[in-house]
Amino acid sequence: MTAQETADEIRGFIAAEFLAGEDASDLTDDFDIVASGVIDSLGLVRLVSHIATAYSVPMDGLTIKPDDFRTIAAITELIGAHSESVAA
Repeated sequence: MTAQETADEIRGFIAAEFLAGEDASDLTDDFDIVASGVIDSLGLVRLVSHIATAYSVPMDGLTIKPDDFRTIAAITELIGAHSESVAA
C-alpha cells in the first residue's frame, strides 16, 4: 500500500466515522482534524484502534505525540514509519 492509498483510506475512515452526512471536502492532508473539532478525545481512541488494527501498528510500544494525529499527513507519516504494509 502506498502512502497516498493510506492517506485516502484514513480520509475515508474519518469521513465515514466522524462526518457522516456532512461535507468532507475540507478534509485535505493538512487539515487540522483536532483543532477543527472533527475528532475529539474519544474519536482519537477510535482512530488509534483503527490504525492499530488496519495497519498492524503496535501502538502500545510507541511514543506518540498529539501532533502525530493532528492531520491526515501526520497520521500517514506515523503509519508509514511503523508499518511494513505501507510504502512511500
